[in-house]
Amino acid sequence: MKKIDRNTPLVMLTLGDLLDALKGEGATSTQPVKKETLDPGKRYVYGLKGIQELFNVSHLTAQRYKDGILKDAVYQYGRKIVVDADKAVEIFNTWNWQKDRTK
Repeated sequence: MKKIDRNTPLVMLTLGDLLDALKGEGATSTQPVKKETLDPGKRYVYGLKGIQELFNVSHLTAQRYKDGILKDAVYQYGRKIVVDADKAVEIFNTWNWQKDRTK
């Protein structure tokens, strides 16, 4: 096997050498680390489209809900939005709408 160090030009490596180097120390994963695992027994909706369908609202209203009253039921991993539907409906039903209008 060739001696590969930090000064080895990339064009001098074969694909196998490159893969071996990436598997070695210092390689980082490009996959996001999920802080919470999703419970398979719960009901989830995905994305703003899921919020729109769950509450029968427009795209703009779904965005406002996601960033506002439903933030405790929303998990976002990069661009992926996951909403715990049961928790979202519970929050929605108990929200004090009069308090929200005074802002």
